[in-house]
Amino acid sequence: MPGKRLAFEERTEICRRLARGESLRCIAAALSRPPSTISREVGRNGGSQRYRPIAAHQRAERESRRPKAFKLERHGRLRRLIEAKLWAKWSPDQIAGWLRREHPNDPRWWVSAQTIYESLYVQGRGVLRAELVTKLRRHRTKERRQSTFDPYRDALKIADRPPEADDRRVPGHWEGDLLVGKAQKSCIAVLVERTTRYTILVAVDDKTTDVVVPAITEAIKDLPAHLRRSLTWDQGRELARYKDFAVAADTQVYFCDPASPWQRGTNENTNGLLRQYFPKREFDFNTVTQD
Repeated sequence: MPGKRLAFEERTEICRRLARGESLRCIAAALSRPPSTISREVGRNGGSQRYRPIAAHQRAERESRRPKAFKLERHGRLRRLIEAKLWAKWSPDQIAGWLRREHPNDPRWWVSAQTIYESLYVQGRGVLRAELVTKLRRHRTKERRQSTFDPYRDALKIADRPPEADDRRVPGHWEGDLLVGKAQKSCIAVLVERTTRYTILVAVDDKTTDVVVPAITEAIKDLPAHLRRSLTWDQGRELARYKDFAVAADTQVYFCDPASPWQRGTNENTNGLLRQYFPKREFDFNTVTQD
């Protein structure tokens, strides 16, 4: 059985068979290797016409050495570009996607969102400046606990939601939440459709259920029936009258598990985007009209 890594003898055989015009699949079969292994090996070392076993083996030896330098340590221009985008309050996901679009044929400029997060948070990988953490949309170290209370004891939970809501193939399944403003004294309701990410913002006078439920009912009830199949909310007190909403809007309501905001991931991400324009501790939603 061949080892996990290609040996020098195998690289020599690859070069010999390439010179005879054999296909990569035939070479893989002769070496008892997956075709993808041979394809990557030849592709990263100049292609069929320029493949050289000595150079390929030396490169493999260099890349296998540990500890390996972190990409953002080696690529100063990339690091500075990412820092500039973080200062501009771009999210790591936005930065990663933008880099791929800007440099579609140059993997040296590609970096994952996870790599950016690790460079900010993980000890030993802090190659981005620590103060940039404050530029992320959500940088608190712990989540606040959500409380449960009696009105939701008999309510449908997120586990009861139909599969079509989870796989996003069918539009009409919404997620909702309140976006709270300065000093916890003002708010707006946020409704996000899971398939299209279409967002409705609803001005509300306060966060009591007697105000919130009629407001979101009015916002959604005129949509076609196939676009208001369900609404998923957390277990906040503002939706205690959820049965009234379900009847008036003809929309089934589901609730997340306690302290599980990630179960409304589309809504949480939208809230993060909105916070760029409505800073959490600074903005007073009482100054915002529905118009």
